[in-house]
Amino acid sequence: MDVATIGVGVAAAGAAIGAGIGNGIVISSMIAGTARQPELEGKLRTNMFIGVGLVEAVPIIAIAIAFMLLAR
Repeated sequence: MDVATIGVGVAAAGAAIGAGIGNGIVISSMIAGTARQPELEGKLRTNMFIGVGLVEAVPIIAIAIAFMLLAR
């Protein structure tokens, strides 16, 4: 096992942990906002889906870059 393989594993783990934390923050903020102002649920849900999509895009890019570096 070489250093590049370990680096890809660390990058994948970091990306997964970061995505989990980010999704938790986004969803908890949406729930708190809905609890405070239930009439804004539709807008909050739309913004939540956009936020979750952006949060999920970063780890996918990180893993793709890590595998490209591994193949190099």
